[in-house]
Amino acid sequence: MDVINSKENVEELTRLATFDRLPDGRPHVPDDLINRLQKATTEEAWGIMRQKGYNFQFEGNWLRTHTDKILVGRCVTAQMIPYRPDFHDLIQEKGDAEGRIGGQNSWVIDTLVEGDVLIVDLFGKIKDGTFVGDNLSTSIETKTKRGAVIDGGIRDYQGIVQLEESTFFFRGMDPTAIADVTLAGVNIPIRIGNATVLPGDIVLGTPTGVIFIPPHMVEEVVETAEDIQSRDEWGKQMLNIGKYTPGEIDVPNWIDHIEADYQEWLKNK
Repeated sequence: MDVINSKENVEELTRLATFDRLPDGRPHVPDDLINRLQKATTEEAWGIMRQKGYNFQFEGNWLRTHTDKILVGRCVTAQMIPYRPDFHDLIQEKGDAEGRIGGQNSWVIDTLVEGDVLIVDLFGKIKDGTFVGDNLSTSIETKTKRGAVIDGGIRDYQGIVQLEESTFFFRGMDPTAIADVTLAGVNIPIRIGNATVLPGDIVLGTPTGVIFIPPHMVEEVVETAEDIQSRDEWGKQMLNIGKYTPGEIDVPNWIDHIEADYQEWLKNK
């Protein structure tokens, strides 16, 4: 068995995406779309995915290391499971044979590249479930310039908050080191709370929580969010000058003459 999912399997998991591929098989969603997504809200992304039947892509109630940062990037998934001796020995032997060094959590970090966000299913474990401290977090920042979402714990919080180019979402803090868990796979489908995450999804982490966007939907989410924001800007201007009433503006679809007024403003803008 392979600890890291094969390129072919990852490509099949993300077969609806039409982008070029990264060496590990994940879709290379363009940087332009990722940068534009930083301006989207959770609600804007959630709305379009819910319309398409993607109802289990959001998870809230996180702690964050950098509350002023929005987290956006290409997901690398990892799953840790409770320790079982025979399975743990098998994984360790495979890792040793492949020349992997350090703890099994380090193996995952070694795969990361710039633009990635590490997504870790650690089944909510905090005590003995601290996937990173300040050293491994520094490595994640150096490699990705993004950060991580850890459904588990962290340690060395005071060191991690000094990092300037990343942000970490996590469940809790504890002084213990990670223990009694085994790496079950990298770039495999995982569960983060109530959300299903596939490798190559694009994560959007905001004060509301984290939402995982399938790569084939990113462009639609970005364009929809930008349209909503533009309409909100114009609508608030119209409310401020009293041209239209709240009942006329705060509706899903504007009547024809209001829509025409907006389109003229948009053209001039």
